[in-house]
Amino acid sequence: MKFILGKKVEMTQIWKDEKVVAVTKIKTAPCTVVQVKDEKTDGYKAVQVGFDLKKEKNIKKPQKGHMKGLENFRYLREFRINNNEEILLKKGDRFDISSFEAGESINMTSVSKGRGFQGVVKRHGFKGQIKTHGTKDQVRMPGSIGATGPAHVFKGTRMGGRMGGDQVTIKDADILKIEDDTIFVKGGVPGARNSLVLINAKGDLKILEAVKKEEKEKKEENIEETVEKAVEKKAEVKKEEVKKEAKEEKVEDKKEEALAKEEKKEEAKKEDK
Repeated sequence: MKFILGKKVEMTQIWKDEKVVAVTKIKTAPCTVVQVKDEKTDGYKAVQVGFDLKKEKNIKKPQKGHMKGLENFRYLREFRINNNEEILLKKGDRFDISSFEAGESINMTSVSKGRGFQGVVKRHGFKGQIKTHGTKDQVRMPGSIGATGPAHVFKGTRMGGRMGGDQVTIKDADILKIEDDTIFVKGGVPGARNSLVLINAKGDLKILEAVKKEEKEKKEENIEETVEKAVEKKAEVKKEEVKKEAKEEKVEDKKEEALAKEEKKEEAKKEDK
């Protein structure tokens, strides 16, 4: 399982083939493993991740102790790991967006926008009362909520109340594009701008140091290849120069032979005279 934290930026649209697709931009940054939980000590498997730095003066002592040896993070969130999966991460490991690729599906969890107290029409989609005579100001009212016999409102009855501000999870959302540290996800994502988004998907998480090591090895390999190519090129140039010199020597030898023949002919003519 791989995961990362990000912030919702805004919605926009991009071209995909010959269609314009609505997307949501999610800005990510390198995350750090703050704590690894296991079944023995905590009763379940999870990885706690830190995201977005916080000012030193706003950190409380318990948080400082918890994040000792690490940076001070604004957000700490957990990702649950299945019991049959092995956790290969340790405290202090860092990872970024390099684990994700365009075209794969991800799950996103965030808190939806708070709408405050709303009526049944907006909250539950009631159509309201008819607008003929006799309704007056009762158009958006909920109407009857049941018999009066029980003398109480049953739990779960759809009525007006607080709306929004709930944790919402969207599954199998498609990544259309990744630019720098920004993920372009198809469709909408719950929450306001700058709200925290938890992203997870199937696959292996790449540790940042390992990624840097791979890049370094690739660079070294590329340097070795360029050096070898340069040496081969030099050898080829040298061969061509040697061939050129040999050709020039042959031409000079032929010229000398031609001159010697002419001289012999002239001497033979003189002798005949």
